[in-house]
Amino acid sequence: MTTAPLKIGIIIGSTRPGRVSPQVGKWIKSIGDQRGDACYEIVDIADYNLPFFGDPAGERQVKAWANKIASLDGFVIVTAEYNHSITAALKNALDSARVEWYNKAAGIVSYGSSGGTRAAEHLRGILAELQVADVRTHPALNLFTDFENYTTFKPAVLHHSHVNGMMDQVISWSTALQSLRG
Repeated sequence: MTTAPLKIGIIIGSTRPGRVSPQVGKWIKSIGDQRGDACYEIVDIADYNLPFFGDPAGERQVKAWANKIASLDGFVIVTAEYNHSITAALKNALDSARVEWYNKAAGIVSYGSSGGTRAAEHLRGILAELQVADVRTHPALNLFTDFENYTTFKPAVLHHSHVNGMMDQVISWSTALQSLRG
């Protein structure tokens, strides 16, 4: 019996002009692609032009977003830390789907002046409510040491092994949770 490879979405969690999250997402995807254990794809919430949660005028965008989330087996969520939490755009995107998130796994890659750790902790609580199993390994990127002039991503070498460790866990959990989505 052959099973299709897992589909892991790398969610870009910021829509702010000048954001650095696409650089981080591409780096994560390049590591994933070298692994060959799943199909990794970048899912940029900016591409969905999601309306503010509950706005009926954005029904088409919300449906497209929910369909994308439903098509994935697991996630790596790239989040910036804004005011000690996740971005409003990411929170809105998380809220714009519901059952599509259930029984899947996610890894978190955060960045900010303190590695984005406070945003990651807030995100863990939200993911729990969405029945997403978040994995323990958490690459935390620092704006002072992993970005040149706060804009050009130049990760420390040690982060490569952290990302691989996180992906190992995302793949394991995503595989295990497939039976619940059956």
